[in-house]
Amino acid sequence: MKKTLLIICCCIYGMVSGQNNTELLVLGIAQDGGSPHINCYKECCTLLRAEGRKNQVVSLGLQLHNEKKTYLFEATPDLPNQMATLTKNNGYSLEGIFLTHAHIGHYTGLQFLGREAMGAKEQTVYALPKMNDYLTHNGPWSQLVALKNILLQPISFERKVALENEITVTAIQVVHRDEFSETAAYRIETKNKKALFIPDIDKWHLWEKSIVDEIDKVDYAFIDASFFDQNEISYRAISEIPHPFVIESLALFKSQPKAFKDKVYFIHFNHTNPLLDVNSSAYKAVIEQGYHIAREGMRLKM
Repeated sequence: MKKTLLIICCCIYGMVSGQNNTELLVLGIAQDGGSPHINCYKECCTLLRAEGRKNQVVSLGLQLHNEKKTYLFEATPDLPNQMATLTKNNGYSLEGIFLTHAHIGHYTGLQFLGREAMGAKEQTVYALPKMNDYLTHNGPWSQLVALKNILLQPISFERKVALENEITVTAIQVVHRDEFSETAAYRIETKNKKALFIPDIDKWHLWEKSIVDEIDKVDYAFIDASFFDQNEISYRAISEIPHPFVIESLALFKSQPKAFKDKVYFIHFNHTNPLLDVNSSAYKAVIEQGYHIAREGMRLKM
């Protein structure tokens, strides 16, 4: 009887410690400017201000629960809150930060690691060559490097970065406005699951890869949903912001099976995007078609 009990306990412990030890956590869903957005006085933003609510800028986190370690994807202007959530108020360590590109919503949170704020000690930051060069040779980011607040870890496209527990992260080049750096998507792989993170990209047809093929390779795909359709962009030239509209993605994926659509999580919403409103007809239509809409606090087993 004691032997049987011991075996059962060991099996239960093995299931807890060995399976699904890792979770992917959605830390933010908004486009670079956040929501409410600066200089927006439409209802989409004024209501949030009146209620003291906000949508944090797009970011994902990886939590390794047994090891009490974490990894962060993007250093956003909301980094202080996102870091606290990810690390369980410093109960878990932050092992590294992966950056996609040098647009304000994706790297400027690094400022909080400097001497004016956290004064971090050699916080590992994974960066592609142009991003690495940009941070090293341009202030105020160069001060973070000089004072060793951050420790830049060079990475390359299509080369796996090995983390703990056979977890790997691979940078994938995507087409986007590359004024100061290249732009990456990331494939995150564990022994159990694979996730794709593409917060920023230009139109799908401009990419040398097939988004359908890339989604086929993973279990979860967080993809750029900056704008629902062209009606949102009355205040800027559409050529300046050539993100794939959600309606374009829906049309592209229309013939795909239910299992494919179940992998898709729309993310990186402009403040005008009706998918931020759970009561909108657009939100309900996307959900009814079998897709997911990323929400802050969402957790997925990896």
